[in-house]
Amino acid sequence: MVREMNADIRKTKERDFESILAVINDAAGAYRGVIPADRWREPYMRRDELRQEMACGVDFWAMFDGESLLGVMGMQDKNDVSLVRHAYTITTLQGQGIGARLLHHVRSLSNKPMLIGTWAAASWAIGFYEKHGFKMVSPAEKNRLLGKYWSIPQRQVETSVVLADSAWMDTYGQEDAAQPVVGDGRQLRKPRPSRRHDQHRR
Repeated sequence: MVREMNADIRKTKERDFESILAVINDAAGAYRGVIPADRWREPYMRRDELRQEMACGVDFWAMFDGESLLGVMGMQDKNDVSLVRHAYTITTLQGQGIGARLLHHVRSLSNKPMLIGTWAAASWAIGFYEKHGFKMVSPAEKNRLLGKYWSIPQRQVETSVVLADSAWMDTYGQEDAAQPVVGDGRQLRKPRPSRRHDQHRR
């Protein structure tokens, strides 16, 4: 685990811009060869793109060890929901609880339902969020949410998933659970259980 005596979470400042960019592009290397080739680029995040995200209201919190930035997570207010955006931890420090602590922190900052979008092929990211109580919405609802709250190309919509927290599910959740997806965003169909056994709301 990260050394508790030195590691702390705080909102980033302008002076942290280059460190945020470096962490994002370092950690995003995990997508190379995993997400569709037409969605990969290098660098994954450009300076002007990160500036635009910040200008559009994405606020970043980061875990620091002294002045060294270890991981980042953005949050964007979208009227009736909060979005988790651009969550990344330095590759060499992944698996040490940094992402979990950042997620816990940003969740404590909002009393609104929370949504997260990620690549359908990023199984490790989906598993992380599911471990922390988020559930994948159906493909149809994913398309609606990405169109309403995100500004991304149609190809990215096709190859992404959306996960929602319990507050969103309790308010808007669908009766049917989302089906697992494959890397290109297509649904994997499973036999539908009978209604009397279909108890879970997703």
